[in-house]
Amino acid sequence: MLDWITNTVASLGYVGIALLMLLENLFPPIPSELIMPLAGFAVRQSQLTWPLVILAGTIGSVLGTLPWYYVGKLVGEKRLRRWINRHGKWLSLSDSDIDRSKSWFRKYGGAVVLFGRLLPAIRTYISVPAGFQEMSLLPFLLYSIVGTLLWVGLLGYTGFILGQNYQLVKQFLGPISLIVLVVILGAFGIWFVRRRRKTRRRHRH
Repeated sequence: MLDWITNTVASLGYVGIALLMLLENLFPPIPSELIMPLAGFAVRQSQLTWPLVILAGTIGSVLGTLPWYYVGKLVGEKRLRRWINRHGKWLSLSDSDIDRSKSWFRKYGGAVVLFGRLLPAIRTYISVPAGFQEMSLLPFLLYSIVGTLLWVGLLGYTGFILGQNYQLVKQFLGPISLIVLVVILGAFGIWFVRRRRKTRRRHRH
């Protein structure tokens, strides 16, 4: 993986960075934690320039968010409501949960998208609920661009500082990504258990 990323950046330059960052959003196993630090290291060696590295990384990454956004749009509220009406009882889900999530996303959707771009474990998939909740494309893109600029800039600058040790970025962020994922799954598990208990109490009464 590292050799392929290195060869792509070396041979295609800014286009290679944009392409890799696009693919990273479509196929998360391709890590931005290697792509952008490598680009930052290339800047340190005067092979590339900062403005174009940041621009290429941001453009590629934001373009990569759009397919997932439209996946959310394609699923849509009607299909999800239909599925929940058929199978939601097994997950203690109902129409009211969709209504609450829509209200919550209307209030905080921009912040969710922006900060979601900074979380390694969910930055790719945050586009799906944005599409499902029918967040307008322009705000979605604006918040995505701001969050992506911060992420790309942070990774690139870290690679610049670390120099030849830029690979340490992935080694450091790997455990953080795992922790974030475990916390999210744990929170979902707690929510699920509580929902099941509330549902059982309602049925008893």
